[in-house]
Amino acid sequence: MKKIIVTGCRGQLGTAVNKLYDKNREIELVNTDVGELDITDIDKVMTFVREIKPYAIINCAAHTNVNACESDVDNAYRINAVGPRNLSIAATEIGAKLMQISTDYVFAGNGSRPYVEFDATSPLGVYGASKLAGENFVREFAKDYFIIRTAWLYGEGKNFVKTMLRLSETNDKVRVVNDQIGTPTSADELAKAVAYLLPTDNYGIFHGTCEGSCSWADFTEEIFRLAGKKTAVEGITTQEYEKDNPASAPRPAYSVLDNYMLRLTTDFKFADWQDAIAAYIKNA
Repeated sequence: MKKIIVTGCRGQLGTAVNKLYDKNREIELVNTDVGELDITDIDKVMTFVREIKPYAIINCAAHTNVNACESDVDNAYRINAVGPRNLSIAATEIGAKLMQISTDYVFAGNGSRPYVEFDATSPLGVYGASKLAGENFVREFAKDYFIIRTAWLYGEGKNFVKTMLRLSETNDKVRVVNDQIGTPTSADELAKAVAYLLPTDNYGIFHGTCEGSCSWADFTEEIFRLAGKKTAVEGITTQEYEKDNPASAPRPAYSVLDNYMLRLTTDFKFADWQDAIAAYIKNA
């Protein structure tokens, strides 16, 4: 039986990966979170990986609080950059594959067409910069690696969908940004892409989001429609939002990702974002 170490196992993607592999009798997941394995400690990572000798490592661990990263810079780089570096070094030593999850925030978001994997990166804030540093460490230290950039992820746990549904319980109207465009992506869909790529030798950088795009306000309207909520959605600009939330980190205005490398090299296809959120709401 092949062993796969999953870091950040209690997060949205880690949970989805566990659900997907639940009935797979050929794979044993070795689940870790910060309590079981501190990925920022190279000695602990090396000891743990040498002991487990996994076939692969799926790194779902990340400092994803975009606003907090701006003031918690060292921790952001420890988790988002040094952590992947440590896992890369350990994976290479024992011949394991490494699956690193990255983000649309590595791009500036000032374009008007979906980003492909070959486009120049230019992060706006600490979160994106630290995740890009993590990508670069993986490319430098890992031998057999996959990097999947995803966006607007939701699954089991704290996320935008649940926040909007909670607000709808006590508000007749919610104000949501309508000038940031991206692609809501189901953690279940991303987990399928991870499981699809992992057994292959199709290494490199991939974009992995649901198909299509929308604004946060559009997404909220679809959430409410599917959940049967009557709460109205008022679209506001990022500037208006930042006036009410001055500590907000800079966010890319247009960060739609084109799953170009998946299209070029595989027959894997993500679900449309509307279909994915419909399935999520139905099963919530």
